[in-house]
Amino acid sequence: MDMSTPDAVRDELIKSNQAFRELVHQHQNYEQRLNELAGLIYPSDDEQVEESTLKKKKLLVKDEIYAMMHEYSVSH
Repeated sequence: MDMSTPDAVRDELIKSNQAFRELVHQHQNYEQRLNELAGLIYPSDDEQVEESTLKKKKLLVKDEIYAMMHEYSVSH
């Protein structure tokens, strides 16, 4: 398999690494909830705090995903 593209690395890790799959799933869940919150016309204070918190968590997960992809690319 050609590991020269980020998509190829991501696909291979999704197939072969459970921890990576869980991170991708978690990132998707955060994205889905953020989309729900973005659709609110008048979000409550709690919803605004939740949105801010989820954005930070989503970014941390994204950083972990890219770190795993980089590590895999370097080692293969």
